[in-house]
Amino acid sequence: MPERTTPWSGHDLLKDQLRTAVWTRLSTEGASVGEPVGHIPRFVGSEQAAAQLALLPAWQQASIIKCNPDQAQAPVRLRALQEGKLLYMAVPRLTETRCFVALTAATLHAQGVALETAATSRGAMQHGRLVGLDEMQPIDLVMVGCVAVARDGGRTGKGAGFADLELGMLRQSGLIHAETPIVTTVHALQIVPDAALPMREHDWRLTWIITPEAIIATGSTHAQPTGVLWEHVRAEQLATIPVLQALCPPDRREQSVYHPIASARRRR
Repeated sequence: MPERTTPWSGHDLLKDQLRTAVWTRLSTEGASVGEPVGHIPRFVGSEQAAAQLALLPAWQQASIIKCNPDQAQAPVRLRALQEGKLLYMAVPRLTETRCFVALTAATLHAQGVALETAATSRGAMQHGRLVGLDEMQPIDLVMVGCVAVARDGGRTGKGAGFADLELGMLRQSGLIHAETPIVTTVHALQIVPDAALPMREHDWRLTWIITPEAIIATGSTHAQPTGVLWEHVRAEQLATIPVLQALCPPDRREQSVYHPIASARRRR
């Protein structure tokens, strides 16, 4: 199977191969909406998966939700707004120092903005309020986008590392803790064997996997990272993500230096 390269390929060859396999499977089986390669795939049944999520007690008890900005989770963002939850959406690619957008149904209604519009990534950026970590309230449940997941809690996104950075920043800011539920919605074809999904020190594990047909508890007992693991932050991440530049301790910057030769070897 030819590898499907993306701007973030080359940092973990095993995960690159796994993403290629999942993207290909979704396309072949007609389970993706649009081109999945290079994206958190928008999958057939995403609305049904959001409905399954709404049955989860952890969702029902949560009043503050953090969600990724990908199209696959737009139904989740819409349901959060419809149920009166405070929604924090990550700014796509974390391009702002105030790297989250806050949205509430009450504010949107007052502005005359339809919730369906605000639930899209573009609509959230247009009608929501940018907030920094110091302006946010503690989060009850985190939704992340995934390309592949495993029943033991393993997960991988598209390879850019945004989700793990967001979670690390939220953890070290006291906005989430070790027991905060980490949830995703995926198509069943995105579930892979545990052994096929290698997890690294900086990777956050899932508490729940939600498909259009099922709610899967991972039962993961692995400790989550305690914050941003600066020794794993790539130089290109530090150079392009303003909030990382603001948070990075001076004595950690050297550990994040990019080594072109090592990177070239990873990309071969």
